[in-house]
Amino acid sequence: MPRSVLAIDQGTTNTKALLVGETGEVIASASRPVPIEFPQPGWVEQDAAELWRSVQDAAAECLAEAGGIIPDAIGISNQRESAIAWDRASGAPLGPCVSWQCRRTAPFCAELRRNGCEGMLIRCTGLAVDPVFSAAKMRWLLEHIPQGSARAQNGEIALGTVDSWLLWNLTGGSVHACDFTNASRTQLFSLTTLHWDDELLALFGIPKPALPVPRPSSHPYGETAGASAIPSGIPIAALAGDSHAALFGHAIFSPGAVKATYGTGSSLMTVTPEPLWSEGLSTAIAWSAAQETKFALEGNIFVTGGAVQWIGEFLGLPDAARDAAQLAATVPDNGGVYLVPAFAGLGAPHWNDSARGLLSGLTRGATRAHAARAAVEAIAFQIRDVFEAMESAAGGRIPGLLADGGGTRNDFLMQFQADILDRAVVRSASADVSAIGAAWLAGLAAGVWTSLDELAALPRTEERFEPAMAHTERDRLLGGWREALRQAMAVTPEPGCVKR
Repeated sequence: MPRSVLAIDQGTTNTKALLVGETGEVIASASRPVPIEFPQPGWVEQDAAELWRSVQDAAAECLAEAGGIIPDAIGISNQRESAIAWDRASGAPLGPCVSWQCRRTAPFCAELRRNGCEGMLIRCTGLAVDPVFSAAKMRWLLEHIPQGSARAQNGEIALGTVDSWLLWNLTGGSVHACDFTNASRTQLFSLTTLHWDDELLALFGIPKPALPVPRPSSHPYGETAGASAIPSGIPIAALAGDSHAALFGHAIFSPGAVKATYGTGSSLMTVTPEPLWSEGLSTAIAWSAAQETKFALEGNIFVTGGAVQWIGEFLGLPDAARDAAQLAATVPDNGGVYLVPAFAGLGAPHWNDSARGLLSGLTRGATRAHAARAAVEAIAFQIRDVFEAMESAAGGRIPGLLADGGGTRNDFLMQFQADILDRAVVRSASADVSAIGAAWLAGLAAGVWTSLDELAALPRTEERFEPAMAHTERDRLLGGWREALRQAMAVTPEPGCVKR
C-alpha cells in the first residue's frame, strides 16, 4: 500500500491539514479558520483550546476526504513565538495563547535593553530584544496565573509554543516536547549547546521544569492517543516552525538561496554554513534531522499580508483581503501613496518598536485603489529591505528569491516583487510549502523517504517572474518608500518603546 504523511500546518489565521503521498502528491486537504482577538491596543491573542479544535477538525476532514487512509506519520508546522501555559493535570489552558504579534511585553523588553542585556541575548540566541519572542510572553503568563512561578517550578504548569501544545494534546498529555527551531525563537535556547540556557531562564524568570524537552525537527516524538478525531497509534515524527518548514519544503538544504514566506507577516531565510551574526537579522536554526543541525540567517517582518487585510477592513470591503488585492490592480501606479504597516513597530532589518503605521503621499487625486495598491506594494518593499540586508551579510549577489505562502497567489505582487528586487522571483505552485516541509521532515524520520537527495528529486511545480521595470522607475519608487519609512520611524516613542 502506498505510504503517506499527514501534515498539520497551524497558522495565525487558519489551520491546514494535508495528506502527502510518497511520490510527493497531495492526496487530500482541509482547513479551518481560527479567530484572533485584540483585547487592548497592541495586544493580540487567541484561544488555545480553539487552536486545538481547529487541528482536530481539519485533520478529521482531510482523512475522511482521503477515504480513511491511515498515514504512516504526522508532521506539524506552526505559527512561531506564540506562547501558551496550561495545567498539567487537567490539560486546560491557564490563559490566552499570546500571539507572536502581541506587544504587551514591550515595557519589560525596554527594561532588558536599559539593563544592557541585548548583547548577551544576541550572542547566545541570535535574537535581539523584542516583544515578538516567546520568553517575555511566558513570563507575562506566569505573572497572571495565581502562584504561577511556584506552580511552574513544581511542575504543575506547562509552558510551550504552539508545537508543544499540539504535541501534548495529540499524545493525550504524555509528551511535553518541542523542536529546536521553535525553541530557538523563545530567547531561552542556546544556539551553541542546543539546550535551555540557565542564565537566560533566570533572566526571564522561567522555571525549567515548566518547559518542553527540545528535540530535532525530524524525530520520533510519540504516538497519537486520545484525540477523538485522529486515530490512535500514528507516529508524530516532526515539529517545525512554519518558516523553517517552508525552507525545507523548498528543498533549500545548503547555502545559496533565499526563500520568503508571504503570510500575515513574512519571513526571509537563507541557510548558512555555520551560525552567522548580522545586524538587523536573526541567527536561526534552519532545521534539524538525525545528527545534523543546519543554521540560517532570518529576517522577520511583522505585517505584510496583514496590511492588505487591514486596508480592506479600513475601506469597508466585503471580503477585505481579496477585494483589496483586486482593487489594487485597477490603477497603473500608487499615485504617490505609500503605506508603512508599522502597526506593532517594525521588525527586520529596522527593529524599531516606536514606529507606527503611516499612510503618506495623499493628494486630492488619491483614491481607495491607490491606498490598496500601497498596501500590496508595502509587502514587496519590506521584502526588499530584508533581502538587501541578507545579501550584504552573505557577501555576494543572491540570484533570486523563492516565494511561498498565500500572498504569492497574487500575480501583481509577484511581478512587482521581481521588479523592485531586480531579481527573478520563483513562486511555488503550492500555497502549502510549510505543510509540505513538515511532511518531508516527518517522512524522513518515519522512513517514508530515506535521504535529502530523494526529497530534492520529488516533483515541484514552480512559476518564474522576471524583473521588467526600468531602473529609473525602481529608484523613484524606492526613494518614496524610504521617505515614508523615515516618517514612520520619526514618531514620538510611547512609554516602553525604544528606537534603535
